[in-house]
Amino acid sequence: MTDDHRSACPINLSLEVFGDKWSLLIIRDMIFGGKRHFRELLRSQEGISSNILADRLKTLLEIGMLTKRDDPSHKQKAIYSLTEMAIALVPIMAHLGAWGRRYLPVSEELSIRAQLMEEGGPVLWERFMDELRVEHLGAPGETEGPTVRQTLQAAYENVMARKAKELVRAGK
Repeated sequence: MTDDHRSACPINLSLEVFGDKWSLLIIRDMIFGGKRHFRELLRSQEGISSNILADRLKTLLEIGMLTKRDDPSHKQKAIYSLTEMAIALVPIMAHLGAWGRRYLPVSEELSIRAQLMEEGGPVLWERFMDELRVEHLGAPGETEGPTVRQTLQAAYENVMARKAKELVRAGK
């Protein structure tokens, strides 16, 4: 980061990092969606353009939220990884999701992960962060049973399946 900040207030400095919606959504997609490649991140539900994605990835790399390495399976691909700085955002993401569920018109399928993160609380967040450290930082550790991400994804898929059945029953 440069020394050109509006103030040294921690909230201000944090907003300077996440002052646009895309940076936090990229981190969200990496944390909750397991996305690690440019093309995967480009398929964000919110529809980020390739030039904005490239710019935000560059910024996130520069400030130390992400690292980038060549993908050994493909010469032209890169693998992006979260740093500890980004992994530490899991509790903040959980709180943002809880706040959004409480005060905004969210859909059930897109808020089920937030609901489970809120219900799981700090114990779940710590487990998830440990799993992300293994995945992104190469930290030692093993997960018994389904990972937090797998549990969240299964809940999302269950809601989608139930809604599809309801549509069929309703004749739509």
